[in-house]
Amino acid sequence: MKKEWNTVEVLRHVRHDWLNKLQLIKGNIDLNKIDRVKEIIGEIVIEAQHETKLSNLNLPHFTTLLLLHNWETESFKLEFEVIDDHKCGKLNDEELTTWTSEFFTVLNESMKSYYDNHLILTIEQQQEGLRFFFDFCGIIENRESIETFLHNTSFGINVKQVDMNERELTLEVMIPYK
Repeated sequence: MKKEWNTVEVLRHVRHDWLNKLQLIKGNIDLNKIDRVKEIIGEIVIEAQHETKLSNLNLPHFTTLLLLHNWETESFKLEFEVIDDHKCGKLNDEELTTWTSEFFTVLNESMKSYYDNHLILTIEQQQEGLRFFFDFCGIIENRESIETFLHNTSFGINVKQVDMNERELTLEVMIPYK
C-alpha cells in the first residue's frame, strides 16, 4: 500500500529537492564551473517541462504515481519523458495506474537491491492510443517474474515488444483509447 501524502509532506519533499538542486548550482559556481551550472539549470528546465506535460495528460492518478515514485522507493530511480503534452483520449486513469504500479512492484522485486537501477519511461500519444516505452538498466535477478506479469497483463494493455537480459529490459506497451 502506497503512502497517502498530505500537503505539508509534499511541500517538504519539494523544498528538499529544490535545496539539493540549488546547493549543486552553488557548489559549481564556487568552483567556477559555469558550464556545469548551465547544464544543471538546463536539466532542471527539461525536468520541469516533462512534469508539466505529464500533468497535462489529464491522468491525475498516473501523474501522482510517477511524480511521487522517487520519494517512495529507492530501489530504482525513475525518469520520464512526455513527447506530447495534449490531453489524451479516453483512458482509464485508475486501470493505467494500477497496471503501472503492479509493474513497478514486480520490477522492484525482480532486481538486485542496493544497485544503481534506473528506469526511463517515455510516453507518446499516437492516434490509436498512448504508447509507453520502458527502458530499464540495472541487474535483473528474476526474469521469470517479469515475464509472467507481462504475459498475464490485463486492462486492455497491449505489450508489443519485450527485450530482456540480466542487465536491461526494454518494453513497449500500447494502451488503446476507449
